[in-house]
Amino acid sequence: MTSVVLLAIAVAAGYLFFRDGTAPPAPAATIPAAQHVGSAACRDCHQKEHAAWQGSHHAAAMQEANDKTVLGNFDNAKFAYAGTTSAFFKRDGKFFVNTDGPDGRLADYEIKYTFGVTPLQQYLIAFPDGRMQALSIAWDARPKAEGGQRWFHLYPAEKITHADPLHWTKLQQNWNFMCADCHSTNLRKGYDAAADRFMTTWSEINVGCEACHGLASNHVAWARKEGDWRRYEAPGRGLGVVFNERRGVAWAIDPATGNASRSRPRESAKEIETCARCHARRAQIGDDYVPGRPIGDAFLVAPLEEGLYWPDGQMRDEVYNHGSFAQSKMFARGVTCSDCHDPHSQQLKAPGNAVCAQCHLPAKYDAPAHHHHPAGSKGAACAACHMPSTTYMVVDPRHDHSLRIPQPDLSVKLGTPNACNNCHTDKPAQWAADAVQTWYGRTPAAYQTFGEAFAAASRRAADARSRLLTVAGDRAQPAIVRASTLERLALDPTPIAIELASNALNDPDELVRRSAVQLLARVDPAVGVRYLPRMLEDPVRAVRIEAARALAAQPPDRIPAEYRAAFNRALDEYLAVQRFNADRPEGHLNLGALHVERGELDKAEAEYKRALELAPGTVQPVVNLADLYRARGDEKRTEELLRGALKTHAASAPLHHALGLAYARQKRQKETLAELAEAVRLAPDVPRYAYVYGIALHSFGDTAKGIAALEQAHRRFPGDRAILQALAAMERDRGDRAKALDYAERLLALAPDDPTSEALVRELRR
Repeated sequence: MTSVVLLAIAVAAGYLFFRDGTAPPAPAATIPAAQHVGSAACRDCHQKEHAAWQGSHHAAAMQEANDKTVLGNFDNAKFAYAGTTSAFFKRDGKFFVNTDGPDGRLADYEIKYTFGVTPLQQYLIAFPDGRMQALSIAWDARPKAEGGQRWFHLYPAEKITHADPLHWTKLQQNWNFMCADCHSTNLRKGYDAAADRFMTTWSEINVGCEACHGLASNHVAWARKEGDWRRYEAPGRGLGVVFNERRGVAWAIDPATGNASRSRPRESAKEIETCARCHARRAQIGDDYVPGRPIGDAFLVAPLEEGLYWPDGQMRDEVYNHGSFAQSKMFARGVTCSDCHDPHSQQLKAPGNAVCAQCHLPAKYDAPAHHHHPAGSKGAACAACHMPSTTYMVVDPRHDHSLRIPQPDLSVKLGTPNACNNCHTDKPAQWAADAVQTWYGRTPAAYQTFGEAFAAASRRAADARSRLLTVAGDRAQPAIVRASTLERLALDPTPIAIELASNALNDPDELVRRSAVQLLARVDPAVGVRYLPRMLEDPVRAVRIEAARALAAQPPDRIPAEYRAAFNRALDEYLAVQRFNADRPEGHLNLGALHVERGELDKAEAEYKRALELAPGTVQPVVNLADLYRARGDEKRTEELLRGALKTHAASAPLHHALGLAYARQKRQKETLAELAEAVRLAPDVPRYAYVYGIALHSFGDTAKGIAALEQAHRRFPGDRAILQALAAMERDRGDRAKALDYAERLLALAPDDPTSEALVRELRR
């Protein structure tokens, strides 16, 4: 009897066991859904872990405001900012602040909760509609000797008044959306769009055991041998996730290299993604996240976007570490968060350089011959060079977790920061690059090698596309880097990029697959219909909804019959995500755009107007609404809307650009060119504005000025194909075929795989 037959008999008889003797998980229908039990229920069996957690930042992530939890000075303390003096005081045992409210008038507001503990503490104020808002005046919890024990404003260089979107009463400081999910356990946002109010709930006010380990009632039943407890035995003893990536793993240092290797490869990222839920820059698409499931089931993790990261991947904006770590050599070699951090106390496993010495031989690395600084000095700290910090929220320094080799030579080329000049601020980057060359006799090879490609893409350099294609096709690059490269290629996809994206649909990493779907969504609809239907059945929600959105404008009969049911399910998921985020303008903008593509203009108008109601100080809803009126042929309404918005947003390039297009459609030459030129002036780094301005000059009969404007734009953005196409066409049409051919050949050099450019060159050569 073969082993296959034996296996079949065992399964039929219900006798199947794993090699270690444990039973497989019981059928899902026989196991009740787990419920929240609270961190106190974990204490008896996990006393050490519970004690470590009690003193952690997680345990103090959010607390009710009382004499034990409030750290700030509420003894009639005063703080002046932007023309307003706020006062902090106590009344009847409660904590209050007298400050400017949503109308700019002073009023008393009760502090309901504390938010965080160190190095700063914020305070939450509840409103009758269920909103809680985070006060922008925070308490510096550091010792006085370090500059702490004071009130300060989170935007000290600005003057945020009640009319500003960043004011503490406005959308961007709303706790229910911006903060709550990561500071409490088993939180449900509970936004009621019809009533425009929140009914947010949580099971524990802070970050408790079940925030990371999952709801634990079944585990407690197993531990206490209650009821039919044996059904929870395998595989996780009643827990939905078991963090076993490090179980039985050892790191052995090779004396020859001074570096350690993992005894076996890491086979999953369960632990890392559970941490990333809150330690990643991401957008939330649901509050039903289950630890152990792919992070894309509830979040859209941000790739290495321009503005969030420097071109070489160093953190720039507040990105919370995951995106940095995911591009690191440590991540690639199998390191997990808990290799360095105790997950319960959040403290390092060892102090200072000792945490690195777990895997890197101190005799080689913790020595002046390596770091070239006096022993014990700041420059001798591993983190100072390999994890330089950036300060956020005025007083909170965060270490960059990309664990990179300092590259002052790249700073010389690209203007990126480097660890050397973070300390030696009085020296130029070239000085640091020369010092490194002198120390080692070479420029050390960095693990992150994509910086020049991303920088080229940022400035639309002529070699940007070829550099990006090289990075995207390199399987040795970290997944987050390949995903980020595909996003850049999506701005102007060519056949080779399309082929790369179609292959990336099979990538094991969800972020790569999602970026590939986004690229294919921007090309000819026939290409999308060819490649994307199967992605409607992707195991990760984030990928499915991107595929559904990409196919949503297709007539139903264009989607293959075998995928239509999957399309309907995935589109329902996409719609549910937008409804989940109905408290945000982004959700309504997404729905509006979907309705426009499907010809449902009345529905789109309602969504855009709701977005404008939620965020009256933002521009994008106005631009979208104006474009909708344009689609209806109502140019008068379009103009009125844009001109009205410009009264309060006079420096908005998108508004000037949109108004210029509106005037162009009305053949109003003077107004068109004035508005389009203003958009170029206000946003000189946006090639699209320069391109449209040049086209407008040509369209109104001033071809010479149009060509001059486009030539200037080409010098700024030599890799922009649209600008070159326009120049080639204009020179051809006015009879200068030599110049036209020159531009066409430059165009073909940018994308040799583009058949349109090849055809243009052939035509001009004839």
